[in-house]
Amino acid sequence: MKAPNTLDLTKQFPRSPNDDLGGYVVLPRVIDKCRSLLAGTIGEYKYNCPLDKLFFDFTSIDADEFKEQVAAGKSDEELLEFVRKKSEPHSEAEILCWSFEMRQRGPMLADQKAFFEQLRKKYAPKHPWVSTWFGLLDAEEGRLR
Repeated sequence: MKAPNTLDLTKQFPRSPNDDLGGYVVLPRVIDKCRSLLAGTIGEYKYNCPLDKLFFDFTSIDADEFKEQVAAGKSDEELLEFVRKKSEPHSEAEILCWSFEMRQRGPMLADQKAFFEQLRKKYAPKHPWVSTWFGLLDAEEGRLR
C-alpha cells in the first residue's frame, strides 16, 4: 500500500535539502526518498545516501529502523515525533546549529572543488554564487531560476 504523500521520484523531485521539519534540514527529503523506495518509485535516487547518512549520524538513528517507521505509514509529524524520541538528545540550539552548518557545507578538498565547479557550470551556469552542496542540489532539481 502506498503511503499518503508518496512521490514518484521518476517524475518529480524530493523536497529540497534546505527544507526542514522540526528544525532538521534534510529530514523531509529523507522521508520522501524512503516513501518512494518503499513504493518502488525512487528512480535514480538513493535512500541512505551520504547526505541522508549525515542526518542519521547526527541523530544516531538507524536508517533501517527509520524505514520501518515510514513503512508503517506514519505522517511527517509522526516521523518527527519518532526522531525526537529516538534521537540522541540534542537541544533546539544544537539542532539549529547543525542545520545551519549543513546548509553551509561546500566542497573542502581541491578535487571536490573541481568536481563541484564542473557540476555548478552544468546545473547553475547563471548562478556563480552557488557554493554549497544544498545549493547545487536545488539548482540540479530546478529550484533556482
